[in-house]
Amino acid sequence: MSIDVEQARSVASLARLELSDDELGRMAGQLSAIIDYVDQLGQVPTDGVEPLAHPLPIHNVFRPDDPVGSLPLALALANAPAHREDSASGGAFFGVPAVLG
Repeated sequence: MSIDVEQARSVASLARLELSDDELGRMAGQLSAIIDYVDQLGQVPTDGVEPLAHPLPIHNVFRPDDPVGSLPLALALANAPAHREDSASGGAFFGVPAVLG
């Protein structure tokens, strides 16, 4: 399939690209090459081939999700540039500047 300059101009417009006539001509050729390659891939016989999520065997590399204790409050707030104590709840919080009025 061949992409002409007007189709390339339409694609460039959708991509919000401002291209010169020379660049549009080059883009039309490149898009045509991509579409020809995808068409070539579509001609490969894939009957009986199972769909894959990954071509290599993979395994889970994460550790088991076992519950562990929380980070102590003093250690969590140790490097905070600002923190606030709340006497009503007995807790402490990270202090951040207000972003809304």
